[in-house]
Amino acid sequence: MPDVVLPVLNEAAALPGVLTRMPAGFRPIVVDNGSTDGSARVAVQHGAIVVAEPSRGFGAACFAGLRAADDEVVCFLDADGSLDPADLVALAAPVLAGTADLALGARVAEAGAWPWHARLANRALAFELGRRGVARLTDLGPMRVASRQGLLALDLQDRRFGWPLEMVVRAAQAEWRIVERPVGYRARAGGRSKVTGTVRGTVRTVRDMSRVLAA
Repeated sequence: MPDVVLPVLNEAAALPGVLTRMPAGFRPIVVDNGSTDGSARVAVQHGAIVVAEPSRGFGAACFAGLRAADDEVVCFLDADGSLDPADLVALAAPVLAGTADLALGARVAEAGAWPWHARLANRALAFELGRRGVARLTDLGPMRVASRQGLLALDLQDRRFGWPLEMVVRAAQAEWRIVERPVGYRARAGGRSKVTGTVRGTVRTVRDMSRVLAA
């Protein structure tokens, strides 16, 4: 059964909705990245495996989840309710069938779900990847599926917000077959995204991703 890594920092309010919509056969692994709102307890109550990662950082949490997974196929999903876990079934299909090495969810956003500054930054980064001949993509979204051993072999180093971009860059360099599939995107369950919910958060994310491109 595919494992689903959910990096979490104070998502107690959103987790019940996310975990109860997890498709049959997909095992959630919640990586608690220092929550103070009882997220870990809520995750356990809803049947998830919980891993503690005290080192702060989106990439640190994702890597901890990757190491904790034991299925040959691993999915990544935000835990804020903005993405529907049901979309993992279609997204994982080409990886499970062996016709793709990395499947990325291209977000189709509801009105108001995706802040303009985050959308603009995402498009700029995707354009830059195409301009440099790395990969032609429309989105660098957080829902994705790949082989666990393959990801470990990529030896991803970023432990901050550059993790998603580094995964794509290294996968392309390794000549992985990368595909995109549309996934729904809605407003997160309460509050603003800690990654791109503010201009400051978007700038921080772009800075980390730009560091990956520069490397």
